[in-house]
Amino acid sequence: MPVVTASQFARSFGKYQDEAFGETVKVTSHGRVIGAYISAAELDHFERLKRRESEVLIAGQLPDDAVEAIEAAQYGVGPA
Repeated sequence: MPVVTASQFARSFGKYQDEAFGETVKVTSHGRVIGAYISAAELDHFERLKRRESEVLIAGQLPDDAVEAIEAAQYGVGPA
């Protein structure tokens, strides 16, 4: 995934616009990521994920595998 400074991105927008069709372009300022340029296909995927993030499910509507995972979970035990 290309990482470019905001200045580089602004000067060569067309280049990075073309690159975004193949992969996300991260944009940095002062060494930290301030944004990313993604293709329209990735944007659709991102928007679907954002909608699901705020989705509310009623316990009775959870899929069986989700209920089983919740029931099997142990507090304070996580991946190593």
